Amino acid sequence: MTKYPRDEFDRVPENSARHGVHRASLEVATRSLVPVMIFGVAALCVGLLAFLIVPKISGQDTAVNPPISHASSTAATAPGTAPGTKASASATPSAAPRTTAVKTPSSTPTPGSVVDKTTPVAIFNATGISGLAAQYSATATSDGWTVSQTGNWNGAPQSVSSIIYSGPAQKANAEALGKLLNIATLLDSAEMGIPLTIVLGPGA
Repeated sequence: MTKYPRDEFDRVPENSARHGVHRASLEVATRSLVPVMIFGVAALCVGLLAFLIVPKISGQDTAVNPPISHASSTAATAPGTAPGTKASASATPSAAPRTTAVKTPSSTPTPGSVVDKTTPVAIFNATGISGLAAQYSATATSDGWTVSQTGNWNGAPQSVSSIIYSGPAQKANAEALGKLLNIATLLDSAEMGIPLTIVLGPGA
């Protein structure tokens, strides 16, 4: 007990909710905070649910409905087929590969590249050795050539044996006769008036 005498402020019923004239009741203050606390807890729960559930829902939507690219739709349908129809795995290309024709060399022989042993051949002896033209004529005839005439050479003296052919068409014939008779000198001239002329010179 206090030593001071009781005054009017001490005359308060013991069961009263008041604890003094200048202070409010603690029970009234506590009762007024309850709705605020409930609202705060509810808001916290709503925010937590929104943080956990909304991202999952949006992620599922993205996985279920992936964007369809132009390349995949093009690969899925073949050209000329209706949408939704699957293209066959063994579909043929839309355009055949372009081929170019390669020209092969002609097998037709050109004039002067074919030996024609039916071409008339004239053989003249310019050495003065008797019977030499006849010997060469026999050799050519035995190989299939056609000797049209033989005789002595009446032209200018010759330093070597030669074969005179008339134009490029007779070049192959002249080369063949040169190999057969071992004559290396070939002359292209039309002055003789004969396709092939053999003039036997020194050393023949």
